Amino acid sequence: MRGKIYKSLFTVIAFIIVFFILDPSSSYCDENLLEETSVVEVRGRVTRILDSRDEDIEYSGGSIHDSYQIVEIEITTNGPYKGKLVEAEYALSMSFSEKQEDVLLKPGNEVLIVLELDDAGEISQAYIYTVVRDKHMLLLVIIFSVIILSVGRLKGLKALISLVLTVLAIIYVLLPLILKGFDPVFVSLWICVGITGITLLLVGGYNKKTLAALIGTSGGLICAGLISQIVGKMAMLTGLGDEESQMLMYIPQNISFDYKGLLFAGILIGALGAAMDVGMSLSSAMFEIKEINPDIKRGDLMKAGMNIGRDMIGTMSNTLILAYTGGSLQLMLLLMAHEVRFVDIINQDGYATEVLRSLAGSIGLILTIPITALAVCFLCEKRYREKERY
Repeated sequence: MRGKIYKSLFTVIAFIIVFFILDPSSSYCDENLLEETSVVEVRGRVTRILDSRDEDIEYSGGSIHDSYQIVEIEITTNGPYKGKLVEAEYALSMSFSEKQEDVLLKPGNEVLIVLELDDAGEISQAYIYTVVRDKHMLLLVIIFSVIILSVGRLKGLKALISLVLTVLAIIYVLLPLILKGFDPVFVSLWICVGITGITLLLVGGYNKKTLAALIGTSGGLICAGLISQIVGKMAMLTGLGDEESQMLMYIPQNISFDYKGLLFAGILIGALGAAMDVGMSLSSAMFEIKEINPDIKRGDLMKAGMNIGRDMIGTMSNTLILAYTGGSLQLMLLLMAHEVRFVDIINQDGYATEVLRSLAGSIGLILTIPITALAVCFLCEKRYREKERY
């Protein structure tokens, strides 16, 4: 019976992964679309390497060496151009071709190409947009799913389901609502609470342990949001510290975003996973202590919970900071190479934003511990009073 349940759920998860990662439109060229535009995106497979050339681009600080491969490509996307051969250039900037052989195109590699069409609908020019990588990402997702199911079994299956639901909530609820003009802080807060509730219910079940973890996680996130709002206002952060935020000003929908709100929403979402981890782990440990020692006093249980939480702080406080540091490694190397002073770095909007993002999230993560511990003590006391009554 259990084996059938595993197979059914695994099939559903596999279908969701394949459906949402593999875009059906990428494998077919719509003929109606061809009548409306002179540019078409298709997939192709490299058949031959025809030639290569180098080019030096001069600028005020020196020169950049670019390399190009001229390749022959067979179009593989279903439609009127399938099977046709086109020639296109593949650009490798800053001498990648001389330093990394694995980034050079080879026969058999798949690429995404853009076709320019003439008035008769024939191909006039082809450009390589990028290398096809979605199949490799899908393989990685499958490996991840197999490992989490093999190690976690039923718990792993529940975690995988919660992960899929989280991704769907972000893609199909959070982002569309923000694009429609809803307040990003309000939307993200409720999405975070919803994701937390679903994830913890799937992993921990419907019980007071899960409720305590939910209270602690939500409390920590609210604290992180309040701190980021207050400090962001005091520091006069604009929310336009990175290129992506600035590019949102020019999207075709002409939406007037609350950029500060987007910043704070990102902080909440970034801290959510680690906060759930801390909340659930601490709640489980404290309820286990209460089960083993039902006569433990509330103060002693609180003390035990805080001791467990302090052990978590030593590692979890680094989680968000290291995550953001890893994402900004190239930027830090650039600043160090140019010997930029710390006072110049910390006063820049973009860099101050990253500091706020990491520290506010970490503070919220730390405050999850006492909030969860208090919730467990209250719920445990109430639980055992009810037992004594009956």
